[in-house]
Amino acid sequence: MRLTLNTPNEVVLDLTVNKVIAEGTHGSFCLLPRHVDFLAALVPGLLSWEDESGKEAFAAVGTGILVKRTDQVHIAAEAASHGAELEELRRLVREEFSQMDEQQRAAHSAVAKLEADFIRRTMALTEDHVV
Repeated sequence: MRLTLNTPNEVVLDLTVNKVIAEGTHGSFCLLPRHVDFLAALVPGLLSWEDESGKEAFAAVGTGILVKRTDQVHIAAEAASHGAELEELRRLVREEFSQMDEQQRAAHSAVAKLEADFIRRTMALTEDHVV
């Protein structure tokens, strides 16, 4: 399979692999070459893969999307890092990528409150002008 991992700023990985393991919103999953086409939302976590020689490698991945189509596995993530020791990658996921996810949730919550307030005020204006 061909594995590509992209962030908005760079192509982090582009290599041939035998297996991919990722963390989605419903838990961890494994993709093998003959796996059915697949789409998954990724949560901050570790991405692992087995290269053609059977060696396992890892990357820290932020929130993203994984698409497996035929023999291609494409991942688009907001942030990613590889090449460091496994413990350093775990720390990165735990401290930095998860913190980014929490900040996004807070921002979405604030926007939702503003939208609800706007709708409430608009409805009140509409009711005041209905005869």
